[in-house]
Amino acid sequence: MKRFLLVAGLLLCTTTVYGFQKDGCGSGNCLDCHSLSREEAAVLLKGKVDNVLSVKLSEVPGLWALETVFQGKTIPLYLDFSKKFIISGNVIRLQDGENLTPQPPVETVDVKSIPLKDAVILGDPKASQKIIVFDDPQCPFCQKLHPEMEHIIMTRKDIAFFIKMFPLQSHPNSYEKAKTIICTKSAKLLAQSLAGQPLPPPVCETDQVEQNIKLAEKLHINSTPTLIFPNGKVFPGYRPADVILSILEKNK
Repeated sequence: MKRFLLVAGLLLCTTTVYGFQKDGCGSGNCLDCHSLSREEAAVLLKGKVDNVLSVKLSEVPGLWALETVFQGKTIPLYLDFSKKFIISGNVIRLQDGENLTPQPPVETVDVKSIPLKDAVILGDPKASQKIIVFDDPQCPFCQKLHPEMEHIIMTRKDIAFFIKMFPLQSHPNSYEKAKTIICTKSAKLLAQSLAGQPLPPPVCETDQVEQNIKLAEKLHINSTPTLIFPNGKVFPGYRPADVILSILEKNK
């Protein structure tokens, strides 16, 4: 709500600029009065982003739409015509609900390059639709995703989830828990770990965790959960069941 009010406030301010009036500068053509180069944007945002990839006039009056890079991630930002305010977040057009914010392109990987022998399987292993999930056994968003996957396999026997352990350094004890789960391929142990319960030590010696970490790096996967659909499209982050099914339908 605060973000919406900020955008609304900026629009009220910027739409009073003379450049928008019939007899004003350029007879209402914004580019007659306002300009912003990629180089200037980079100077304005120095220290706040690592790079500015592109600058274009936003569909929203009074704003520039910027595509920036910060810590390796592409982030859309908006800069107002006064060049004093940065706005982050989504801009939604009320008429049809379309998100006007530039979205990063969906990456595609070769699913055949991902070994699944170590995966914990939810659903029928022979299901025609296989969704690969890179999961951390202590990730709160993975915990949130787990019941959504269980709900899907209860209603869709043609879908199965192949869950690969990808422990993040930010989660203590995650590495050893991942080894325990890989040794047993136990969905029950995975659910216990996601619920915050302790797990027994690994019952085998395996380097599969290291292999998964290296594979994730190769595939540019750096967060959990990350879902990879049968056509190779990569979608990082938690998704509810209906959204997962919708993505699957669109990416057959």
